[in-house]
Amino acid sequence: MIVEILITLGVLALVAAPIIMWFVKTQNELVNLDEKCKNALSQIEVQLNSRWDALLALANATASYARHEAETLAATIAARRGVEIRTAADVDAQQDAFAEVMSRLMAVQESYPELQASGLYKKTMDSIKEYEENVRMARMIYNDTATRFNRYVRQWPSSMVAGQQHFVVRDYLTTDSKEKKTMPTLFQE
Repeated sequence: MIVEILITLGVLALVAAPIIMWFVKTQNELVNLDEKCKNALSQIEVQLNSRWDALLALANATASYARHEAETLAATIAARRGVEIRTAADVDAQQDAFAEVMSRLMAVQESYPELQASGLYKKTMDSIKEYEENVRMARMIYNDTATRFNRYVRQWPSSMVAGQQHFVVRDYLTTDSKEKKTMPTLFQE
């Protein structure tokens, strides 16, 4: 009788061990991918803050031409900089705010053609272009990471672990039609 119980427990352990190991491995992979998504959003946040800093320098460069507009823009930029990025919607909100400030700066630039000739203005615009490219690349990295995470969350059998551990699909970053229309004209040479 005891031997039969031990054999039964041994068989159960042999069956349960691989299932438990698979569960732990899947949960660890979900955590790993979730952390990579958070890291990718953090990288976007760093690039967005750097871009806001460059934009503030550009607003300061316009101060000698349009003092009131520069002060208003500087206040707007200060309010936007340092906003914590937790979701794709936060990134999109930052992008919308950036496009709005850039369009206001472009209006100042059009009003004061001599501003375009300023060395500081040109250097700052080059920095903004560089940060724009960095943000674009960071967005692509986030979307790639989110794709891998979302597949793991949605595909069976890992979806069972994801659901039990409360992992949910992440939103993708998208480019809205307004941004597609305005961004190319913001950086005219």
